Amino acid sequence: MGEAPRLILGWREWVAFPELDIARIKAKVDTGARTSALHTHLIEPFRQGGQRWVRFGIHPLQRSHAESRICVAEVVDQRVVSDSGGHKEKRWVIETPLLLGGESWPIEITLTKRNNMLFRLLLGRTAIRGRAMVDPGRSYLTGRKPKPIPATVKALSNGPS
Repeated sequence: MGEAPRLILGWREWVAFPELDIARIKAKVDTGARTSALHTHLIEPFRQGGQRWVRFGIHPLQRSHAESRICVAEVVDQRVVSDSGGHKEKRWVIETPLLLGGESWPIEITLTKRNNMLFRLLLGRTAIRGRAMVDPGRSYLTGRKPKPIPATVKALSNGPS
């Protein structure tokens, strides 16, 4: 029995996070990064029902602040992460389904305030391990626009407000 076919990704792709109500965000597929990172302009941790949650704001469109989203997610961890420059930062970690190339699976994402980053999302190697291969010379191999969010995935569970 053979291995299931994998997605072939370019070095940048459009993705969606249905549970965060993010219909499209451009991701840099970064196999040099272990962890995925979402660049935010607001991070507010809080407790609800004994659980840790975080409210965070993002501007999903590259080079634009015209569109803004406030998202809420349960915290799964808080970790020290080293960025590409070797700087260490303690970051909140959430888990949410990623929609990419018509497929969906849960990934962990760290939240960070780094406004100088060109891409709002770095998709690290643990998010795509076993599911995709990367052709670093190409872009948007899953399409220029994200595929529609299936109705079964579309139901939002944004947690407490």
